[in-house]
Amino acid sequence: MEEEIPHQRPEKFLTMAVSELKTQQAIACPLVIMNLTWFAKITITTVFLGRLGELELAGGSLGFMFSNVTGFSVLVGLCGAMEPICGQAYGAKNFKLLHKTLVMMVCLLLLASLGSCFLWLNVDKILIYFGQQEDISLEAKKYLFYLLPNLMITSFLCPLKSYLSSQCITVPIMFTSVLGVILHVPVNVFLSRTRGFEGVAMAIWITDLVVVILLVVYVVVMECRKSGTWKEGGWCEQGIEDWVRLLKLCGPCCLMTCLEWWCYEIVILLAGKLPNAKQAVSIMAIVLNFDYLLYAVMLSLGTCASIRVSNELGANRVGPAYRSAYISLSLGSVAGLVGGLVMVLARGKWGSVFSHNKETVKGVSSAMLWMGLLELVNFPLVVCGGIVRGTARPWLGTYASIGGFYIIALPLGVFLAFKVHLGVNGLLIGFLAGVSTCVMLLLGFISRINWSEEARNAQRLAAHPVKEDCIVKT
Repeated sequence: MEEEIPHQRPEKFLTMAVSELKTQQAIACPLVIMNLTWFAKITITTVFLGRLGELELAGGSLGFMFSNVTGFSVLVGLCGAMEPICGQAYGAKNFKLLHKTLVMMVCLLLLASLGSCFLWLNVDKILIYFGQQEDISLEAKKYLFYLLPNLMITSFLCPLKSYLSSQCITVPIMFTSVLGVILHVPVNVFLSRTRGFEGVAMAIWITDLVVVILLVVYVVVMECRKSGTWKEGGWCEQGIEDWVRLLKLCGPCCLMTCLEWWCYEIVILLAGKLPNAKQAVSIMAIVLNFDYLLYAVMLSLGTCASIRVSNELGANRVGPAYRSAYISLSLGSVAGLVGGLVMVLARGKWGSVFSHNKETVKGVSSAMLWMGLLELVNFPLVVCGGIVRGTARPWLGTYASIGGFYIIALPLGVFLAFKVHLGVNGLLIGFLAGVSTCVMLLLGFISRINWSEEARNAQRLAAHPVKEDCIVKT
C-alpha cells in the first residue's frame, strides 16, 4: 500500500523532528507526573490498609484487584474511544464534535458502571465461588461497597482528562492530580481514624471528587474564555450517527485495554498456583510494583502519540501525522531501552525494600532481569497502541492483544512455569514472547498505513467535507 508522504531535505526533516520532540515533551511530561500520582495513590492506600491489620490489607488488596478487572479497566477502555474522535475533531477545529463527544462519553460510562455496580455488590459470592477465603471475601465486599461512588466519579474524571489532553492541555490535569495525592494523606489519616477500614476506601473517591470538581471548573472557564467555542454549542445535539461512531470505537478500545490489564492479573493468579505460592506471588507483586512506575511513563508516551497523530490527521496534515507516529515510536524505543536498563540496575536493591527474605530477594533479582528485557518491547507496544488509536483503528490493537497475550504469552508462560518448572521466570519468559509478538503485529499494521487515506478518513470522522486538494503533505 503506497504512502503519499513527501520527501524532505535531511536538514529540514531534522528541524521538524526537533520541533515535534519539543511538542511531544510538552504534552508527555505532565502526563507522566499525572500517572505517577496514580501509583502514589495506590501506595498510600496500601500503607493505610496495612496499618489496620493483615485481614484488612488482604481484603482491600483483593477488592482493589477486583475493582480494576470489573470496573476501572472497562471505564478507562471505553473512554479510549474519545482519543481519536476528540483528537481529530480538535485538529479539524470541529469544537461542536468535541463538546458532544464529552457529554456522550460521560453518559455511556455512567451506564456501563451499573454493570460493575452489580458485580461489586456480589463480589463475596464470586470470590468464594472461585476458592477465596470467606473472611477475606467479606472484607473485599465491604471495601468495594464504600468504593462504589468512585465508579460514578471516574465516569466524569476519565472523559474530562481525555477531553483536555486531546487538545494538548495537560498541565491542569497534572496540577489537579498532584493536589489530589497531597490531599489523599490527610483525608486517609482522618477517615481511617474515624471510620477505619471503610474510611480508607472512602478517601479514594473523595480525593478523586476534588479533582473532578476542579477540572469541571477549569473546562467551564476555558470554554467561556475561548471566543466562539462555547457559543458553537453541540453539547446536547447528539444524533444516532454520533452514537454509532462512538460505539464502533468503544468496543475495540475497551477490549484492547482490558485484555492487557486482565492478562497481568491472570499472571498473578497463576503465580499463586506455583509450588511455593506465597513466595511466587510476593516476587511477582514486588517486580510489578517497579513496572507500575515505568508504566506511568510508557502510558504517557502512548497517549501523547495518540494525541499528536489524531490532531495532525484531523487537520489534514499527512506529513506531520506520519512524522509524529515514527518519532513517537523512536522515542518509545529509546525510553524502553532506558527503562529496561534501570530495572536491571535496580534489581539488586529493589527486592530488599519490600522483603528481608533472602530467597524472595534472590527471586526478585532474577525475575527483574527478564522484566528488564520485557520493558524493551513493552514501551514500543504501548506507543503502537496509541498510534492505532490516533488513526481511529483500535481494532488492530485488539487483534494484536489477542494474538500476543492469549495465544502466545499465557499458554507459553504456563508451559514454562508448570511443565518445564521455571516458576515465575517461566511466566515472564512467556510474557516476553507474547509482548514481542504484539509489537511485531502492530509494527506490521502501522508500516502498511496509507497516511493520505487516513487523513481523508479523519475528515469523515470529524464531520467535515473531504476536499482532496486541501490535504497538506508537508
